[in-house]
Amino acid sequence: MTENLNESQLTAIYIGGPTLVLEIGGLRIITDPTLDPEGTSFKIDNKLTISKLSGPATNDVGVIDLVLLSHDQHSDNLDHAGRELMFKVGHTITTPAAAQRLKNGALGLSPWENVEIDLPDGRQMTATTTPARHGPSGTDEMQGDVTGFVLQVNGSKEFSLYITGDTVFYEGVLEVAKRFDPDYVFIFAGAAKPKGPFNVTMDTNDAIDTAFCFPRARIIPLHHEGWSHYTEGAEVLATAFSVLDIGSRLMILEKGQPTRLKFS
Repeated sequence: MTENLNESQLTAIYIGGPTLVLEIGGLRIITDPTLDPEGTSFKIDNKLTISKLSGPATNDVGVIDLVLLSHDQHSDNLDHAGRELMFKVGHTITTPAAAQRLKNGALGLSPWENVEIDLPDGRQMTATTTPARHGPSGTDEMQGDVTGFVLQVNGSKEFSLYITGDTVFYEGVLEVAKRFDPDYVFIFAGAAKPKGPFNVTMDTNDAIDTAFCFPRARIIPLHHEGWSHYTEGAEVLATAFSVLDIGSRLMILEKGQPTRLKFS
């Protein structure tokens, strides 16, 4: 259980890849659990294999109350150990297609649907699923359904977070910006290229577009290290944001270290 949070704070722990633990009002949430050790490989097809270049920051993420799963069909978003954890937790929010495949307490929500969650500290959190496109136009059928999430917490100091899920920057992200004004945006970066010459997650340009799309938010990249098909790391993002004099808006989490996030 996390220590008591005041109404303007939460804790984030970057585990690696797309995996983040959020502690909000006593509720512990994990995103896209990938917990297999370094060296684990996954065959995508007869010609392509992806591998884990580094393991998770810890093999013990503690008690988890809720899984936010952007999609289940790719191993760098749900690996073997992550799947075991997810089934133990028994409470997952994901896409309708993933929920149908996973069963076991998975709730499938289409974009813009939401669910109310009572936090242990007495507050309430609204989890809204958001659109995501896992690559350029024309790749939807190949890549399958993906979702992002907006988490809004009430109280005397309300705050919200946007977790993009595996997506590039496109009109769906712009629509999120029209509807929400998050304090933090967790982008799935890395310019992943598992198959073909195109990115299926945000590259540096996408990250900058997202930053200007959400001018008040701090940008926190996930999904930028630990897998063989990620092609851009945190250093590339930091350089690009610095060139545009918005370096103060980029926040790189230290792997495995709890970071207290504050809200104005």
